[in-house]
Amino acid sequence: MFEQEIEMENRESSVVPLLLIVVMIIGIVGLAGYYVWHNQQVLGAADAGNLISRSLQTQPPASVTFHVGMVKASVSEKPMDPHYRLLAKAGVVVVSKGNGRVFPISMTGQGQKLLADISGVKKTKETDGTDLYVVPLAERRLVEVSRVTMHGPERATVDCIWKWEPNKLGNLFDASGSLVKGFNTWDRSVLIDKYGANFYHGDPAKLTFTLTKNKTGWQIVTE
Repeated sequence: MFEQEIEMENRESSVVPLLLIVVMIIGIVGLAGYYVWHNQQVLGAADAGNLISRSLQTQPPASVTFHVGMVKASVSEKPMDPHYRLLAKAGVVVVSKGNGRVFPISMTGQGQKLLADISGVKKTKETDGTDLYVVPLAERRLVEVSRVTMHGPERATVDCIWKWEPNKLGNLFDASGSLVKGFNTWDRSVLIDKYGANFYHGDPAKLTFTLTKNKTGWQIVTE
């Protein structure tokens, strides 16, 4: 009888450490599982950067629009506006003396070569016989993701820095460049407000995006 009690005590004493080991294993597995789950809910800076880069690339680039041919002055088309004079200074077009409201505008060989080196140039034949050009000047590029702030497992705000990346014609439309600075104050403001000129080589700008997570992954919230 005494021996049976001792054997039971030994069994109980061996079960307790075993239970403790099992509890520790379950705790470790649970903690690891929580860590994996938590990491899956956190938006990483690299993933946020990829989303924002794609979003910036989908935005239309800064551009300038002009006609070549016998261009008739109208409310929507003004051959004497500063963008034509800037294009002429850059050697892209030649604006000849007008006959009344019609101005002969021709593309130079230098201009043809310049546009051939720019991706995304659109040329359309108009009903009046002129050629309409829409030429990209600069695209937005992500510099860095400076901070990702989580607001729960399915919402985050991302602070980032971006800058303009101008092409060859965009460099000529840079508001701090010599060509644009050669215009008077009024014409410079018109170039910036209406015809694509900008401070393309200025300091990078800050921008904040809001992102949410759904069944397909993280998405940028569009207002």
